[in-house]
Amino acid sequence: MDNTWITGLASIALEVADLERSTTFYTQAWGLAQVGEASGRRFFRCAQGAPVALSLRQGRRARFESITLQARDAAAVQSLHARLAGEPVVRILAAPGLLSDEPGKDYGMVFEGPQGLRIVVAVAAAAAPMTHATDPTRPLSLTHVVLNSADMPQLSAFFTRVLGLSLSDRTDRMDFLRCGADHHTVALAHGNALSLNHAAFEMRDIDSIMYGTGRLLDHGYVVEWGLGRHGPGNNVFSYFVDPDGFAVEYTTEMEQVGEDYEPHFADYWSAFPRRPCRWGVARKPSERMMRAMAGAAETCLQANRTPLQAGIQP
Repeated sequence: MDNTWITGLASIALEVADLERSTTFYTQAWGLAQVGEASGRRFFRCAQGAPVALSLRQGRRARFESITLQARDAAAVQSLHARLAGEPVVRILAAPGLLSDEPGKDYGMVFEGPQGLRIVVAVAAAAAPMTHATDPTRPLSLTHVVLNSADMPQLSAFFTRVLGLSLSDRTDRMDFLRCGADHHTVALAHGNALSLNHAAFEMRDIDSIMYGTGRLLDHGYVVEWGLGRHGPGNNVFSYFVDPDGFAVEYTTEMEQVGEDYEPHFADYWSAFPRRPCRWGVARKPSERMMRAMAGAAETCLQANRTPLQAGIQP
């Protein structure tokens, strides 16, 4: 099977409870740039990467909506569409064609896969350089997304068998899938329902993670987990919870793997030293982070800010 249809992750779409509040967070605290607004949606971009990394719209509650995967070219979109036509769990929402609902989308399709997961597969138009592209404190790109699933094996099989991603590693609770040299582009975790576990944004290096973390502290947010280095993927991490209770990650130094990479499985990772942080520095995530990663965004709304005003230091 041709497994080169998908070349990367472009963006995620979220509904938020307060669009103005979320816009402030993702531009002023997180470091993205707003690059457009249409049909009630606001679009945000990293310093490099896809023309849009994040789209937000006002909703009644915080909710994960969809992911956009980068297609190799228009022919890859068409080939994938033909393959999806024979899948009983797939519902085509928009056949291959021009997509005009988001800046930078050129040609693509939209479908609903297993468990109602909405996926856009698109060829991105060329993106103009960003004015802050050299700012080392800003994210370079949306590098990976982790989804919770009540039937993780079904969803994992769909990404590998149908969409052509490859299994990098499998722990007792997660599958790590790739579509290029990065150890993982999509990861799947055992959960109660389909939801966003977290979205990860690539930083230039560890120094950039620390500068970005400092900016978040200046805006009243605390590090909910990290700084640490993961087991699977070997990437450095620093996690936060956004104003709607979504978990977001600054990351860098993702392990680069080739086609000959041999997956490791649960027994290997259970015996891995200093799991889940190779350094032994990052201990357990905060209770707030645990709730956010479980997909219960609305349960985190009451206490996502640090009580700096009360004189308690982070």
